[in-house]
Amino acid sequence: MPEPEEAVEELRRDRLLAALTLMAGAGLFLALPFALKAGSEFFLPLTAAIVIAIALVPALEWLERRRLPAPLASLTCVIVFLAVANAALASIVVPAWQWVRLLPERIQQIQSNVKPLIDFYSNAERFVNRTIENFASVPAREAPAAVAAPPPTGLLDLVGTSAPSALIEMFFAILVIYFFLSGWTRLRRAAITSRTSFGGALATARVIQDVVDDTSAYLGTITVINISLGLIVAGALYLVDMPTPLMWGGIVALLNYIPYFGPVIAAALLALGGLMTFSDLWWAMLPAVIMVGAHLIEANAITPLVVGHRLTISPILILVSLSFWGWVWGTPGALLAVPLLIIIQTVLNAAGKPDIAGFLFEHGTLASRPAPRHPAFKEKRDEPS
Repeated sequence: MPEPEEAVEELRRDRLLAALTLMAGAGLFLALPFALKAGSEFFLPLTAAIVIAIALVPALEWLERRRLPAPLASLTCVIVFLAVANAALASIVVPAWQWVRLLPERIQQIQSNVKPLIDFYSNAERFVNRTIENFASVPAREAPAAVAAPPPTGLLDLVGTSAPSALIEMFFAILVIYFFLSGWTRLRRAAITSRTSFGGALATARVIQDVVDDTSAYLGTITVINISLGLIVAGALYLVDMPTPLMWGGIVALLNYIPYFGPVIAAALLALGGLMTFSDLWWAMLPAVIMVGAHLIEANAITPLVVGHRLTISPILILVSLSFWGWVWGTPGALLAVPLLIIIQTVLNAAGKPDIAGFLFEHGTLASRPAPRHPAFKEKRDEPS
């Protein structure tokens, strides 16, 4: 048994090492977002490629069970994914470009549609200004006139310089997906067999399988739900004579991958499209109302019923993940936020989460016996009878 002085000294040394580890981890945690943001040209395509490849692993394994060689199965998965993605984006981008070209011509119609709202706001503003002038000791100063910003002159140069880098990043991501899938079986076998114990190998295999199952199940299920939602919205918009309903359905399906914020953006775009199309204000708001109603049914009835409780994630964690990855990588980061949250949560659940509160307030203290309990937390059996 160590002497009390030696035990206290050993506890202090362990405490110091743990504190240094905690500070190093906190520094890495604080520096990592800035490193990811500064190196987005490398980290964004790499992360997106890994997430997509993990989602394609079940299809790869299905092809390999049909005696298809791994390189050929990987190439098939990549080609099918690129074909589907290109078809989906083409169905959205080409009609959307026509809407963008029509926007300057429809400004007058949009103004006439929202004129009642503008008149109401102007009357309310005049009423507020008169009230302020009556009760304020000094007249309110007029706000300085907003100076119109000059139109961007370097847009063509910006597009010309960024397009090659975007193509390089896309090509890099495709290569990562292919080589990840082609070497998936070998990588998984090496990760499992390199463990020194049977328990470690079993835990590694379980974590790998859980990451693949959870990520592919979430993305596959949400993709089916979003496509169904987009088709339903497109059918409803077709019935109300909204132009290019498939494009609007594709926009709804794509933005629905972003929880909370995506449907709001889709509703705003549909409201703008309705104002550009219909001359009556209430009829122009109908496409946005259709989208909001369909999303409410999907989010509160269909998705919980289909996804179930296995992939239920805390809304706070989803909001934090959306804000973090959206700040780091913008819209692509927001699209990757939930899959990355699922991967990180699965790994942490298997590896164990660090008990920082226990280190700070319990296990890391120098006291050799428990601290005296506060009277407010005294149990009833501790009270004198």
